[in-house]
Amino acid sequence: MPRSAPRADDRRSGSFRKWAIVTVILAIILAVPTVIGAFGGFERTGGGEVAVVRNGGLLDDNRVRQVIDPGSSVTWIGWWSQIHRYPAQQRYYTITSTGGGERSGVDVVTVPSSDGVNMGIEGTLYFNLNLDHETLRSFDDKFGTRKFRSADGGTYYPWDGDEGWSAFLDQIIRPVIDNDLRTQVNSFRCAELVSSCSLVQNSGGQQTGLQQLGNNANIAKIQNAVNTSLAEDLKSTLGAEFLTNIHFNLSRVTLPKQVQDAVDQAQAAFAKVTEAQAKVAQARAEADANKARQDGYNRCPTCAEIEKLKALPQGITVYAPGNTGGVALPTR
Repeated sequence: MPRSAPRADDRRSGSFRKWAIVTVILAIILAVPTVIGAFGGFERTGGGEVAVVRNGGLLDDNRVRQVIDPGSSVTWIGWWSQIHRYPAQQRYYTITSTGGGERSGVDVVTVPSSDGVNMGIEGTLYFNLNLDHETLRSFDDKFGTRKFRSADGGTYYPWDGDEGWSAFLDQIIRPVIDNDLRTQVNSFRCAELVSSCSLVQNSGGQQTGLQQLGNNANIAKIQNAVNTSLAEDLKSTLGAEFLTNIHFNLSRVTLPKQVQDAVDQAQAAFAKVTEAQAKVAQARAEADANKARQDGYNRCPTCAEIEKLKALPQGITVYAPGNTGGVALPTR
């Protein structure tokens, strides 16, 4: 028998089912990102961080939406917004040759003294990020939207954890520190900062260690001058007062290896001279004692003979200096 044509009701039912399936699929497609966006639209900050929120919706711009203070409760930040977290507590940037600084391996600021000796400067910069909301918005616009290269060669945003923050400090803050230290150290001679430097320098005259006792005071002058200039230099370089409570602690001044080796050799030579002088003084004292003893014997020959007898070893029974017959001694 020939197949009958599909009825109109069946055709409408089939079309309805197709549209229903398409609608469900579209609803799922829209619901998944909507749910993700809804749950991701709630954020909060820890006690040691502040957050800058930027719009990120499909129809939004990319401007800063809001700033969330440290230790906040759950906060609505909008659909698909991006959050940039920055440190809110005191931070520090360490420069040290012991391997514990911001850069891996040996890391010192090498700057010349006024007499041309390269001095190694180690220290730590302490500071806070300015938590004023308008200042944070400006900071994120200027630095939070670009990447910085770290010591390991990677590139990070400043808000990309410790790696990103260290990369920002290394590329933007470190050159300012280097420049300030170079300016201040260049006002002093090497021996005014490291006393032993005078041992290997031609000073045109004799210098003693007492003339260099003021080097600690000179180091303190450098530290105070850096603390005075660094805040203004950072503000000028960054474009605003993004960092506050700035303090640089200068912990150590070192000499280049070649100069330090020469100092060590000079100190070893001085030690040998001192040892030789001590031996000369000892020999002179012994000679003076022997002369005084001989003068006493000359005035008292009998005393000299008594001392000779006392000096004889035990068990000697005959003592006959200059006499072949000998003299019997009492046994002890």
